[in-house]
Amino acid sequence: MKFSENWLRSHVKVTASRDELSAVLTAIGLEVEEVTAMGQGLDQVVVARIISAERHPEADRLQVCQVDAGQGEPLQIVCGAPNARAGLVAPLAMIGAAFGDFKIKAAKLRGVASNGMLCSAKELGLDEDASGLLELPDDAPVGTPIADYLQLPDASIEIKLTPNRADCFSIRGIAFDVAAACGSTVEPFDFAPVAASIERSVPVTLNAGSDAPRFAGRVVTGVNARAQTPIWMAERLRRAGIRPVSLLVDITQYVMIELGQPMHAYDLDTLQGQVGVRLSRAGESLKLLDGRDAALDDSFLVVTDGDRPVGLAGLMGGFESRVTDDTTSVFLEAAHFAPAAIMGRGRKLGLHTDASHRFERGVDPQLPATAIEYATRLLIDLAGGQAGPVQVTDIAEGLSMPQPITLRRARIARVLGMAIADADVARILRALGMNVVDTAEGWQVTAPSSRFDIAIEEDLIEELARIHGYDRIPTTLPAGASRIAAGSEEVLDQATVRRQLVARGMLENINFAFVDATWLQAWGMTDGQVALANPLSAELAVMRPSLLPGLVAALGRNVARQAGRVRAFELGRVFHAPAVAGEAPVETRRIAAAVCGDALALQWGVAARKVDFHDIKGDLEALAAASGARLAFAPSAPAHAHPGRSADVLRDGVRIGWVGQLHPSLVDTLEIGAEVYAFELDLDALLARELPQADKLSRFPSTRRDLAFLVPDSVNWADLRATALAAGGELLRDVVLFDRYVGPGVEPGHKSLAMGLILQHASRTLSDADIEPVVTAAVAAIEQQHQARMRA
Repeated sequence: MKFSENWLRSHVKVTASRDELSAVLTAIGLEVEEVTAMGQGLDQVVVARIISAERHPEADRLQVCQVDAGQGEPLQIVCGAPNARAGLVAPLAMIGAAFGDFKIKAAKLRGVASNGMLCSAKELGLDEDASGLLELPDDAPVGTPIADYLQLPDASIEIKLTPNRADCFSIRGIAFDVAAACGSTVEPFDFAPVAASIERSVPVTLNAGSDAPRFAGRVVTGVNARAQTPIWMAERLRRAGIRPVSLLVDITQYVMIELGQPMHAYDLDTLQGQVGVRLSRAGESLKLLDGRDAALDDSFLVVTDGDRPVGLAGLMGGFESRVTDDTTSVFLEAAHFAPAAIMGRGRKLGLHTDASHRFERGVDPQLPATAIEYATRLLIDLAGGQAGPVQVTDIAEGLSMPQPITLRRARIARVLGMAIADADVARILRALGMNVVDTAEGWQVTAPSSRFDIAIEEDLIEELARIHGYDRIPTTLPAGASRIAAGSEEVLDQATVRRQLVARGMLENINFAFVDATWLQAWGMTDGQVALANPLSAELAVMRPSLLPGLVAALGRNVARQAGRVRAFELGRVFHAPAVAGEAPVETRRIAAAVCGDALALQWGVAARKVDFHDIKGDLEALAAASGARLAFAPSAPAHAHPGRSADVLRDGVRIGWVGQLHPSLVDTLEIGAEVYAFELDLDALLARELPQADKLSRFPSTRRDLAFLVPDSVNWADLRATALAAGGELLRDVVLFDRYVGPGVEPGHKSLAMGLILQHASRTLSDADIEPVVTAAVAAIEQQHQARMRA
């Protein structure tokens, strides 16, 4: 937000110097980014009129001008400005003037005497425009010091606002903060409303619900659109960073800067029907004021004439209904649009306007009628005309009023660690424009409708701290010893998980929680997407449903930069659409890893080989061992996985994730150029662990029986082991696989699995009479349940 210092001081009387004012603004949270001083040292620069301008006899680009400076005899000035001409009123620096880098002396230019210098805006330090002389209005009083005429000295102050301070996108809004901080009050905003002198009006229909709950309009006829913008208005706009365009446009801009209410002026003669506000329709288009054609979808608010869009609500007006120098009748519009209805819409079209900047953050819903009245007064005074009645169309349920908030003095002391005098509390809040009523415990406070950021008691306390001064809050150290809560033994801490994976040679990645929607299409993860309403960019438009797309993309970037062996992991949250519309997205904590390249780092002791499924499975099992989890695996074939090298990960029979090789076609799409193996698991399911239970070690030896079975290829070892353990009872302590054979002697479609049965008793040595029933039961169960035949 940029504004004129003098303009601000006209709304709030303070004695603070410019530097002090800047310091106050920064201290109360309105950070001053830049202060540009204007009009320093212009004591001997006056308003002058060029009487005649003749070509210089020795230079094609110079003119010899006779200039009336209000001192009797005309002064001869040699000038090279292209717009120098007879009748032009411009600033003249007299001999002896010193400003900026200029010291004006009598001189001769190409043999012709020159007794001063006609000045451009840039030479005076008022603007960057150096294309010609600063043209002043024809009625500017000749001989008047330019500083008096342009209300100088002044400064253009630019402040950086946080998103919650939408009220400070106006001179009036900033004035309330300055008044509160400096112990002053804001000047009343007094102007004489314009009574309706004609009955003409334009009917308005609102069809966008709470997105556009208020629309104020007024007809003004018989205006002189060619009237010149007065210098005081033009200079205030210029110092606020807005270049004057024409009187009708400048008035709407002026009202927006002073009050904070964006406005628009339509040429009434171009409107042919009832004005309305509705949602746009897919396929509609509108030619905007800047000449571009905007292609609309169904998410924009449009102002319509009949059913024809004539403006993008909250963004920019339409080209066809714009005001021009030939306009004689205008329809002034000031509306209230919900921030959610404007946010992100301009970005879709590559637009960023002063209006959208304000509407996206919130504009006072009580301002439209006041803005219309004020703009009408300026328009009638400066361009003449007759005004119709002010028409305000409302949707009451879309407008919310501030609610009273209870503020307790005890709570102030509790939150700030200090007490603020009751008189100071009331003064600060009233100076900020709030309604304050004393109560036994403190105050009942109602914030103005412009303060969207005031909703709870702590918001008021923040205002008190901000204005009273953060530097006045005492610094105290916390008393007493801090209690450090021990982590639960039933949950493995994430630091251990990270150390385990780092010990396996992996590096942690931290990727964006947003991904490109085209990535998810390639991965086959389009179901349940959570799209962002206001994305940072088109490439970051969807919340990630999995860690793998971002992690593998990072792996691919490393491979593209000649990293032959990449091992990466990430811990983070993933997001899925809720089962019930309107609820918050479902968040899940996940852990994922992705590897490619050589299984081992370059070394001479072992022959080099590429990483395979069993390597990534070993990494996963080592990680699970840290929590004591015993994992099982079942074949799976998700869209992103290699159909023969992919498995679901199970814990206690419940699927908690996936491990395997990425599908070759996906790897080709991602242009990685290497086989990629990965896993992804629900982190909470992995971290859960049972408390260790101490058990006595048996003093008696264990006994082992080795068996070999011929089983179909479709049978999993995990199922065989589970069957044997279930049938063997408590004497069967473990079952281990020590051989897998496929080849001569084994019929096609089958495999030979050799296993060892480990048996042990806690209080005695097992005999053959104890062992044989267990082995027999295990063999029978395996043969019966898995179509197996014992080989040995």
